Amino acid sequence: MSLLRPVLSLDTDPRIETDGHYLRPPVMTDFRQWAKLRAESRTFLSPWEPIWPADDLTKAGFRRRLRRYARDRRDGRSQPFLLFCARTDEILGGLTLSNIRRGVSQCVTLGYWMGAAHAGKGHMSAAVSAILPFCFNDLGLHRIEAACLPSNEASIRLLQKAGFEREGYARNYLLINGTWQDHILFACLAEDHAKKRSALPLSYGGKLKEFL
Repeated sequence: MSLLRPVLSLDTDPRIETDGHYLRPPVMTDFRQWAKLRAESRTFLSPWEPIWPADDLTKAGFRRRLRRYARDRRDGRSQPFLLFCARTDEILGGLTLSNIRRGVSQCVTLGYWMGAAHAGKGHMSAAVSAILPFCFNDLGLHRIEAACLPSNEASIRLLQKAGFEREGYARNYLLINGTWQDHILFACLAEDHAKKRSALPLSYGGKLKEFL
């Protein structure tokens, strides 16, 4: 398990660090590296994502994306992140907390993508594990929801490993790759995360308190 250190300030963008990765909101200077990784991963990602806009990989498209992100963050609706390798500052993928609901719900939807060259190496597993304490502790949420295609076995394993429970099956739930497709519904509650954390071996010692 990676050691986690959520960092949140009202004066700065949120940044979440582990011992090998960090997550932060995208900025315009990320465009070139982001667009290259997405272009190289298009065939890999297409079966799991909505159809990309025609100008998605252009600088204008990225700038429009950042404006939408800024508006949604300001309104408290979402928190977008890019995932980086801490050693090289290379973009590995992305993770988004969207559709944040407050009031009696205190819920958010989790989505993520991984560059083809970096898939299957545990990077997104570390990122999802890092985002949980950020959601429950820093954002004060109670429930994190996620959905994946029944054929996406890697994503199912990732969510289950992170402590998500399967809750249902939604028919024609999302328009993916141009087709309405069924999804398996998962969720992780604050009490699920606390229970999973308390079950960690005592050999972690004082580091649990410091980082979790």
